[in-house]
Amino acid sequence: MKFISTRGRAPSLSFADTVLTGLASDGGLYVPESLPKFSCEEIAEMAGLDYRELAFRIIQPFVGDDLSDDELRGIIERAYSSFRHSAIAPLVQTDSNEWILELFHGPTLAFKDFALQFLGQLFDHLLKKRDERVVVMGATSGDTGSAAIEGCRHCDNIDIFILHPHNRVSEVQRRQMTTVLSDNVFNIALEGNFDDCQNMVKASFADQSFLPDGRRLVAVNSINWARIMAQIVYYFYAALRLGAPQKTVNFSVPTGNFGDIFAGYLARQMGLPIDQLVIATNANDILHRCISDNDHSPKPLVHSLSPSMDIMVSSNFERLLFDLYGRDGNAVAELLADRSAPMQLDEAILGKARELFSSYRVDDTRTVETIRELHEQAEYLLDPHTAIGVEAARRVRKSTEQPMVCLSTAHPAKFPEAVARALPTHEIPLPAYMQDLFQREERMKVLPNDLQQVHDFMATALK
Repeated sequence: MKFISTRGRAPSLSFADTVLTGLASDGGLYVPESLPKFSCEEIAEMAGLDYRELAFRIIQPFVGDDLSDDELRGIIERAYSSFRHSAIAPLVQTDSNEWILELFHGPTLAFKDFALQFLGQLFDHLLKKRDERVVVMGATSGDTGSAAIEGCRHCDNIDIFILHPHNRVSEVQRRQMTTVLSDNVFNIALEGNFDDCQNMVKASFADQSFLPDGRRLVAVNSINWARIMAQIVYYFYAALRLGAPQKTVNFSVPTGNFGDIFAGYLARQMGLPIDQLVIATNANDILHRCISDNDHSPKPLVHSLSPSMDIMVSSNFERLLFDLYGRDGNAVAELLADRSAPMQLDEAILGKARELFSSYRVDDTRTVETIRELHEQAEYLLDPHTAIGVEAARRVRKSTEQPMVCLSTAHPAKFPEAVARALPTHEIPLPAYMQDLFQREERMKVLPNDLQQVHDFMATALK
């Protein structure tokens, strides 16, 4: 299978080259030239498979000849061996035909582990094959960073630099990153917001002259196709356990950078019977505004109780635009030429988007209320991001006869401030293996929002 850029001006690449490239040379994102499709009969045959075998069935068509079946199975097995629940992604019922898909049983208690444990193993395999050492650079609004570090810390051929917005992630999120003291791990606390971190990563990929000779950047953010691909699997896994393909199953997804819900869109394009995909946003609601009002204007970023969604530039939205515009790379390049200007979608394109997605905005007050209410109703504790997904699903749900699955993107212990507001007397202990997190030594570098200073720090660290 070949992969092409959403802006149409970069060369097509193999799967392995796509994984090790990240951002396309024309500034676009790589997508498969064509999607594999599964018939109802083929999906029905997947029912009952465990998570690892299902992952193999979903991922293998994208890989082509770049990995043997045994190599891919080995990567998948190692990726999910550290998950603490035997189901990998268990479902919990919280109301009539309402389900929570728990995606926080990986090593860093967040859904990012599904993609980044896989990506770390994939990197290690491909780089050893090529006898190459690379530099991973990523931006995080909280969860990607720790998951990427955990996935790459043991890789012999990787140095990893993660930028997070200084004082704008939860303390648990920060410490999960900064207490990893491996020689190949570097944490940068940038004096700015997540979008500043993300823009700096993109600028660094565009000009890598600051790196020592023979080194190049590789992406762990969801601009890397392998991350999206790995996330498709849990949509199939949940739907199969709730009756697909004979039954339609819908999903509500807490959404900041659009990658997680884009994986759900791809699952539907590949044949999974999904009628409704709900984009659930916090106060940083650019995706909701785009779908509801065709308003894609940038606004000042709000610091919320759901920091992993404090994002105003949703990189993966470009992949959807590519499909909506008939896979016309030139049209996408023109549309995104000036990201500082408000983007307007053609009415026909907006109509297509509304057929594919519903959306809803949930503020901090309602987030806290939802955590409290569901705990009273079902004795189930939500993190603030998942609470947004649940509230959005209940507000815009089209059918109560079809199962609605709300993606639980993180363990509530990662966000004690939000839980404490909802349930002041409720304590949420960290898992046993993280009990000493607040006593561990931290290591990070606080830097101003200045590209040259970040590059100077990285160049010095890599000498």
